Amino acid sequence: MSKSRNLLIGSALALSTLAGPAMADKLGLGRPALPEEISAWDVAVLPDGTGLRPGSGNVETGEEVFAEKCAACHGEFAEGLDSWPVLAGGEGSLTDRRPVKTIGSYWPHLSTVYDYIHRSMPFGAAQTVSVDETYAIVAFLLYSNGLVEDDFALSNKNFTEVVLPNADGFYPDDRPESEYPKFRAEACMTNCAEGAPKVTKRAVELNVTPTDPDGKPAGTLPDIVAAAAEASAEAAATETPAEATPEAEPEPAPEAAPADQAAAPAAGPHPELIAAGEKVFKKCAACHKVGEGAKNGTGPMLNNVVGHPAGKVEGFKYSKPLLAMAEEGLVWDEAALHHLLENPKAFIKGTKMSFAGLKKEEDRAAVIAYLSTFAQ
Repeated sequence: MSKSRNLLIGSALALSTLAGPAMADKLGLGRPALPEEISAWDVAVLPDGTGLRPGSGNVETGEEVFAEKCAACHGEFAEGLDSWPVLAGGEGSLTDRRPVKTIGSYWPHLSTVYDYIHRSMPFGAAQTVSVDETYAIVAFLLYSNGLVEDDFALSNKNFTEVVLPNADGFYPDDRPESEYPKFRAEACMTNCAEGAPKVTKRAVELNVTPTDPDGKPAGTLPDIVAAAAEASAEAAATETPAEATPEAEPEPAPEAAPADQAAAPAAGPHPELIAAGEKVFKKCAACHKVGEGAKNGTGPMLNNVVGHPAGKVEGFKYSKPLLAMAEEGLVWDEAALHHLLENPKAFIKGTKMSFAGLKKEEDRAAVIAYLSTFAQ
């Protein structure tokens, strides 16, 4: 809900309170708001569950509703598209230069998720999502962040039982007690300092002032630029051309290799295919990280995955179906990766992955080529 609309509602409720029956009778305006009308307007949901409407929704339904009403902006599995926000992943990123803030990494209260979706989403069609659909979308987002299993159902009855990872990462704003009093003391206006002010340091002594070769402060920036250009011109004028070196004789062409000689090792993936894979991998980056310093997130980091046994990333909690396939000898060769990327849920029955899959073979090939560059 927009700020202006909140103000409008607040003003209406305030006027309703101030202009009680006596004032309304006197002015001949309006009437007291009915309880049903107030309830219809008061859609806010608080962290303790106050304001929740009766209803429920599960992960499976949430995935369907999310695909229909949310994926156009936030991606099929909440990875974010273009400049629209990422809604899954970001665990452990809050100390990064550009943290990824999601309900799995940053938001402290589940009520904020429910309240915002129910009030303001989808973009341009606010408040068209039903109560049950809202519960389902929130359940799907919890699942996408690895916080619940795929058979989870959210309702007004178990809503407050869900605790987000960063619930303890916030503290009450104590500035009214700790800071405001310091700025409300009576200001000194006369004879505030003892004695005359003294200059104790100069910029040149702090090494922040440019100096010329003699150690004296240099001129203005235009002077410095002009001096540098003049010095460069003088250096160019005094430079002597290097002596010509005799032309080297061309080296004889290498002899042809014998027919029975082993062929050179095959070259790696084509650079254009790798570049295409990097773009397609953006659909995966919300959950999986690659490259130097990559860490596990909602999904395992994918360095050194191509051609290696499944389920071996240290510190990641794999699903039971994946671990069972790993025990049977699953190796992430190109064939297995193609099947996984095409339809994760069909390849691994019961997988936690909410990704719908890459339907184009060229996209899958490109992602595999890109991942192959992160071999350790």
